[in-house]
Amino acid sequence: MVETKHVQIQIGLKYIDIKYIDILESYALALCHYLDTHHEQLNLVDKAVLEIGAGTGLVSVVAALLGAWVTSTDLPDVLNTLRVNLSRNTRGHSRHTPQAAALSWGCGLETTYPSSVYRYDYVLATDVVYHHDFLDELLVTMKHFCQPGTTLIWANKVRFESDLTFTENFKKAFHTSLLYEDGDERKVERCHSSFVCL
Repeated sequence: MVETKHVQIQIGLKYIDIKYIDILESYALALCHYLDTHHEQLNLVDKAVLEIGAGTGLVSVVAALLGAWVTSTDLPDVLNTLRVNLSRNTRGHSRHTPQAAALSWGCGLETTYPSSVYRYDYVLATDVVYHHDFLDELLVTMKHFCQPGTTLIWANKVRFESDLTFTENFKKAFHTSLLYEDGDERKVERCHSSFVCL
């Protein structure tokens, strides 16, 4: 039996209680802190935000509390917990009700999420470079959702050689800038899709 745990953090005056299984990576916390402390610069109010690989939905909750219209995505077996966390932490506290949706990286993207319909101001991702069998699909997914005017913000720790390879491919596909880095190699990178190199 897997133990369910909770973490509570404060964003502005709102405490967030996230239900999760296993270890909640600090990279989501790093991105949440970045979004909260740079909210005036980023101005998520009424912006369309997509989180890919949302897991517990912590980043989506914070984006929603900061005024964004959020679509939080992950694999179908994660959606129930994701929906509970989104609802528990945003109901009555956010401008827009965040949505949870299934997304398998690289699979039927133009059919399920046609680029003519689904446009996002921000794409957020934390610690998504762990599923090493699907890194090519992850990059395809990032490219699909990052259209001119979209900003992708990605927080991740480099653990393996394949992470470095992915990071190099990411930097070839996008114009990137490092927003934050600490001694534990937690990184928050930002790229603008208007500089996508195909």
